[in-house]
Amino acid sequence: MSVRSVVFATAEDLATQTALEIARGLRAAASAGRRYLLGCPSGRSATRTFRLLAEVVAERRIPVSGLVVVALDAYVQTAAGRFVPVPADRHHSCERYVTTEIVGPLNRGLRPADRIPAAQIWVPGPDRPADLDARIREHGGMDLLILASGSGDGHVGFNGPGSARLGVTRVVRLEDSTRRDNLRTYPAFGSVGEVPTHGVTMGIATMADLAHRAVLLLPGAEKAAAFRRVRRCRDYDPEWPSSVVAACADGVVYADVSAAHGRD
Repeated sequence: MSVRSVVFATAEDLATQTALEIARGLRAAASAGRRYLLGCPSGRSATRTFRLLAEVVAERRIPVSGLVVVALDAYVQTAAGRFVPVPADRHHSCERYVTTEIVGPLNRGLRPADRIPAAQIWVPGPDRPADLDARIREHGGMDLLILASGSGDGHVGFNGPGSARLGVTRVVRLEDSTRRDNLRTYPAFGSVGEVPTHGVTMGIATMADLAHRAVLLLPGAEKAAAFRRVRRCRDYDPEWPSSVVAACADGVVYADVSAAHGRD
């Protein structure tokens, strides 16, 4: 059976449904007295969802202090012959994105005791990247994994075409196609030559094996090719890595009409 897909009338409807699903999970976890692990991409596809989530939890007074934000990937650079994280103040920093687009809005107006603490922001690091997998496993897996797909090559996180199903969190060299896609994600890059050549990424096995539920977001006509490729997958296709959603225990594609019926 191919992966299940749900088509929404608009990208706003898609983002709203995803935000509400996260909010329900947060409330249930808080009621049970446990943490809620949310796998988060840092691209354009999920940004509206995270902004709506902040509105929903504020309106409904849903506790967020138990949220653990698990970042899918982060750019790295070299210094003294080794890979190091990109400085947090750079426009393409994963830490900057998580702080400004996810955690900051959720924490706004809350007392310190009610906020998401810094220790619950997990960004994969280049020194011991597989430690991320171990932390997720120790906490029982990710409650929900939000995924996005590269428009041109289907990359997910920084897993480009050809990424192995058994891949764990690791440092990778970025495909040129992935770097070109990310020019639109980070418009402050003046050219593809300014996009870093390496990143640390959650592995395909990490995503497929450690997520209780996964939702692949495909908003907009530029995601039409991704929708066509993924919706017919019955399992992971290494030539289009965002098909990992089909290998997840409870995976679903959320697309809007533009992606489902558009031409890329």
